[in-house]
Amino acid sequence: MYRSSLVLAALASSVVWGQAPTYSTNSILNGADFTTGPFAPGSIVSIFGAGLSFETDGIPAGNSNTLPDYLGDVRVYVNNLTSPMIYVCPTQINFVVPDNLLTGSFPLRVVRQGVTGPEVTIALVAAAPRLFATDAGFAIAQHGADYSVITPAAPALPGEVIVVYATGLGSTAPEPQPFEIPQYPGLLVNSLQMFLDGAQVSPDRIFYAGLTPGSAGVYQINVTLPDVMGSNPEIRVTVAGQESTAGLKLPATGS
Repeated sequence: MYRSSLVLAALASSVVWGQAPTYSTNSILNGADFTTGPFAPGSIVSIFGAGLSFETDGIPAGNSNTLPDYLGDVRVYVNNLTSPMIYVCPTQINFVVPDNLLTGSFPLRVVRQGVTGPEVTIALVAAAPRLFATDAGFAIAQHGADYSVITPAAPALPGEVIVVYATGLGSTAPEPQPFEIPQYPGLLVNSLQMFLDGAQVSPDRIFYAGLTPGSAGVYQINVTLPDVMGSNPEIRVTVAGQESTAGLKLPATGS
């Protein structure tokens, strides 16, 4: 779950034991593609900085139903609520924005072994769709037939069923409880639209958009690709008036 970032350059300095965690609003990024906010409740978010933790820690093995509220004796507070934690190391924290927050601007702070970092403000909106992306700028997706990963060497085909993964798609029915890792599907409350090279995919080809069972903060979109499409099309989705990041490609063979 670790990825280096240019924001670390400004934050990289020697960390002594009692020094507070160091980060800023600009170093709090979406966990899917490492773009800036706003974020949505239930989104996976990454904090980059220095002195965030004195160890590397992740979700405990066998913890399949709930996320912990701390890892490595590190907590993230949003609006004074502890957040579900996924991963910590000295330079990065991955957490889930609490599902029970509403939209607006809220304070965020990191507390490491009782030492509090700066309080910064993040903005939350009803949906902030972001597709999970590789370093090469391709959307992370799977072939629907066997769930193998779609890559430039194993591209999607026109008319194929695929599964695209995202975060920040907003409320679902049913809605997971705070800290819950949902083991069930849940449909988006707001409608989702998908675009390939700017052309909308027919809504009747999107037969599921909602929670990914077994994963907190992760959503999936099950879609039958158009029969006519270009090679490696740009892929975007919109939910509740918010659009995913431009320029992301879907590895695909054109018709």
